[in-house]
Amino acid sequence: MCGREDKIRMRHLLDAAKEAISFTRGKTRRSLDKNRILTLALVKDIEIIGEAATTM
Repeated sequence: MCGREDKIRMRHLLDAAKEAISFTRGKTRRSLDKNRILTLALVKDIEIIGEAATTM
């Protein structure tokens, strides 16, 4: 990892991870199961993390 694009990808990865943590703070598994919007938001963050990690 050394280029500008890698730094951008790392920023996306970190931002998505922080967002996922903030979304789930104080939540239980049950609240996740009941909240489809939260579930979809977490899936999107996980996709962003995975995509950024595989292209670095």
